[in-house]
Amino acid sequence: MLLNYAATHPDAILRYKRSGMILHLHSDASYLSAPKAGSRAGRYFFLSNGSLDNAPSNGAVHVVAKIMKNVLSSAAEAEVGNAFNNAQEACPIPQTLIEMGHPQPATPIQTDNKWAEGILTGTKKQKRSKAIDMRFYWLKDRIEQDQLTIYWRPGITNKGDYFTKHHPALHHRAKCAKYIHESVQATNLPTQQ
Repeated sequence: MLLNYAATHPDAILRYKRSGMILHLHSDASYLSAPKAGSRAGRYFFLSNGSLDNAPSNGAVHVVAKIMKNVLSSAAEAEVGNAFNNAQEACPIPQTLIEMGHPQPATPIQTDNKWAEGILTGTKKQKRSKAIDMRFYWLKDRIEQDQLTIYWRPGITNKGDYFTKHHPALHHRAKCAKYIHESVQATNLPTQQ
């Protein structure tokens, strides 16, 4: 898959635009989509302004697509577990930005699962989802301490969603402009023999 991607986009570049220096996380998990009852995790970290809804699209500062180590019992647990992993991985970044002179509010984490968001914010009671691992409650504690904020938006707006699913080549080409840019100069160069 990596070689196919590299061959399809040989001159891919990231483009960064002037923006605020607030860390944003987009988190998504794909439940039972990997071998041996595994779930896929996707995360997309970027810097932008403080707005949750109108954050300008900017180049990624960190992207991960991997299979989660834990075998999870529901889609909500997969989303909570991935948000937990993302938050832990993101912890040093806001502190680094603060030390560079960019104050940080509570780091926003976007999810596309309403149950996961509800469980973490306390707006939904956890009844049948008792299997959610207790260590994931570290994330709930950080939200209560105003270090993180979690919010729901539809999957189509979640930049981490792309990295958790298998897509045909046409979908990759359609989504390419959202994540990378082709170098105009490199694509118009004559081929050398």
